[in-house]
Amino acid sequence: MYPYMEKSSNWLTFRRQPFLRWPIPGRPFLTIAPFGETMHTAKCGDMAVEPTPSAEPDPTATIYCAGCNERFRVLFVPAACPRCGAEVASDGNMMLAETLLYKVAEGTDAFPTLETPTTNDVGDDLVGRDLHVYRCVSQIGRGGMGRVYLAEHTVLERKCALKILSPRAAARDVDYTSRFMYEAKAAAALVHPNIVTTHAIGEADGFHFLEMEFVAGRSLQQLIQDEGRLTPVRATALSARIAEGLAAAHRARIVHRDLKPDNVLMTHHGIPKIADFGLAKRIHADDDDDGQYLVGTPNFMAPELFRGEQATPASDVYALGVTYFLLLTGQFPYAGGTLQTLMKAVSENPAPNARDLCPDISLEMAECLSLLMAKTPENRPQDAIEAAQLLHAVAGQVRDIESLLSEAFDGTTGVEWTRSEKRYRLRMTLPDGRSQSLFIEPSDHAAVERLILIYSKCCPAQPEYYEEALRLNSEVSHGALALRKIDGEECFVMIDTFPRSTVDPEEIRRSVLEIAFRADAVEKLLTGLDQN
Repeated sequence: MYPYMEKSSNWLTFRRQPFLRWPIPGRPFLTIAPFGETMHTAKCGDMAVEPTPSAEPDPTATIYCAGCNERFRVLFVPAACPRCGAEVASDGNMMLAETLLYKVAEGTDAFPTLETPTTNDVGDDLVGRDLHVYRCVSQIGRGGMGRVYLAEHTVLERKCALKILSPRAAARDVDYTSRFMYEAKAAAALVHPNIVTTHAIGEADGFHFLEMEFVAGRSLQQLIQDEGRLTPVRATALSARIAEGLAAAHRARIVHRDLKPDNVLMTHHGIPKIADFGLAKRIHADDDDDGQYLVGTPNFMAPELFRGEQATPASDVYALGVTYFLLLTGQFPYAGGTLQTLMKAVSENPAPNARDLCPDISLEMAECLSLLMAKTPENRPQDAIEAAQLLHAVAGQVRDIESLLSEAFDGTTGVEWTRSEKRYRLRMTLPDGRSQSLFIEPSDHAAVERLILIYSKCCPAQPEYYEEALRLNSEVSHGALALRKIDGEECFVMIDTFPRSTVDPEEIRRSVLEIAFRADAVEKLLTGLDQN
């Protein structure tokens, strides 16, 4: 979960300014310091691992993953990181800043709530209070730099996400204020459909604040956790739009430096928006002020960054490539239980072949992925502008089914859908109270001949229904009544097809509505039931 988003899980974890220092040849230290307030959902049941014969359940056990730079709660240790799969042990007495777990929604308590307060826990809560022209409605996120509130702009009468720097954090470290204001200015300079919009920055009553667009949805990380790997077309389409937002930052000579699924928000319409420019930096011709430091998340860092080189647009492109790999395959290209192991793997080992992991990935997608993740920055697209062009060339003009559905049924009630592999299952409530399930999936033809199939089950194909089904088929003006196996059962279905390359949301919408009504009518005539 990202700070600017609504709660959708029982648990949140977050970190408070963890630092890792690592020696670099010829330089004093490599410092990995993720300053942003990235938060992530941690459903404890999803992170349980099979116990070893000697392992005993420990409800307070935590593990730390150097690659993800996150702590996770687990039932047994040692355990594997629930995100990247790296084998990691209990964090023990590692000298890292505190990571807390707070209960944020109703539900069964898998673990007790930790109640250790942080120094910015007391006196900073603004829920129910007014600040400047904002009324803080609820807290939707928190991190080492402060809190994020769902707020109402009392003058413009709109919802917004209000990010407020903790006064105590600012008092402890003067860099907090300058870093916070830098994030505000970097984000405010960028206006793009695929970037979270910053509306205002300011100070009131001793609080520094940043007003941002409120994105009611979930993060890309949550999408991966909920759905697993995406279909290749959808993964490519999403990566292309993320690249477009990143390209806007690169045009403004801003490097993000911490691009990852946690920092990409997904609207309810499936539009990705890049957030958290807390680590961003402007590029100057003589900019070498941070050559000996490294910021970001290790799993997404380019090989040259581990050598102490400066962050560049090409290193952002590498992070985009890792994100694309994760969307296509559902796993990270590299994993290591320690930072040293991960650095060695990223720097020396070739990336796994995505087609070996998932054969449905096209050759063009695999080649694009290898360019984005090239070891040498000169072999990658030099910025996200080139990366976006490459991804769009791979995707062509074909839209993914998810975005077609989102646009087709925007604002429509009574339509829900889920995905299983390439097939989408829609559930539609009809005006008379009956309901009908439909399926949408691509055909198995060659790419240039591929179709979108829209069909709905009428009833099992029993012999006594054949004659009446043939008569009804002659009267159907939209779609056709056909035989098709669904979950191993031969069924009568109402089906319609469209060319995959040209279908648009309005065609999807009209066809789904027509097919649903006709399939339900056939089911009612043949069986008198409402089972599908």
